[in-house]
Amino acid sequence: MPTWGTTLTAAGISGTRLRSDYTHAARRVLRREPAPYLALRLLAAPPLVPWLAAGLAFMNLVDDVAETGTPASRAANLAELSGRVEAALKTGDSPDPLLRAYAHAVDSRALPAHWVSRFLEGAATAEAGFEGFAAEEDFQDYLDAYAWPGVLVFTGLQYQGGPDAEQAAAWRRFVDAAQRVDFLADLAGDLADGRLCIPRARLDEHSVTRADLEQARDTPAVRALLTAEAGRARAALEAADGILALVDPGLRPVTATMGELMAHQLAAVERAGSAALRRDVGYGLVAPLRTLLKARAAARR
Repeated sequence: MPTWGTTLTAAGISGTRLRSDYTHAARRVLRREPAPYLALRLLAAPPLVPWLAAGLAFMNLVDDVAETGTPASRAANLAELSGRVEAALKTGDSPDPLLRAYAHAVDSRALPAHWVSRFLEGAATAEAGFEGFAAEEDFQDYLDAYAWPGVLVFTGLQYQGGPDAEQAAAWRRFVDAAQRVDFLADLAGDLADGRLCIPRARLDEHSVTRADLEQARDTPAVRALLTAEAGRARAALEAADGILALVDPGLRPVTATMGELMAHQLAAVERAGSAALRRDVGYGLVAPLRTLLKARAAARR
């Protein structure tokens, strides 16, 4: 693995302050999401790594603000953050090194600004004001408003000029799968936080109540609901299979690894059954390490 300094140079990032800004963004990712950071550093082509690290740091920053505090404080903090982001993108400067790095990445890679503004708008509405989904249509609206642009403010930086329509659509399918798996894996924690991420219409279809889920009742109806949700997630994963053909070659090992880890996590959810209502289903330690090492070996061949 090349040193971080070599990676910055490979991306054409020069100047002491700018290199420090990207280093700040990368360290934030490492602290918050070490597994994605390691995947980028080990598997992605070095010229792409700083752009993507800055994008992931920005995505995480917005997520954190949208999910922290009371609804009123979230709204106020997101409005303040949106103003700072807009200024950074317009001027290329900011008191925040993370925003300076991200503004430089957006400008250098010519990512269309509408993805950034759409993500911030979605954070202030779909995420900060989240009250669950009445039906599948509401879930799809959530993806369009928040999850999809949230991924593209990060992964869109792999494409000079931003993703074209076909590439963006492929990431929309990927996000659909990722969000379904994430909601199932985090079901226990979300319920404990007062968030129900399965559409209420599907609970009604199986004659399951929210209380059944919150109290982790192991009933045939609950098991049938969870099995059906896992089936939808698996179908979404299969629908996202073609994304590798539309990913920059330098990011294909990372994207393939992400897909493999999602499939691993979904299988763990399926094995857990109703136990997924009592504890979140993580990746564990062995599977991510094994997947990363296998992908690293393949990338070297």
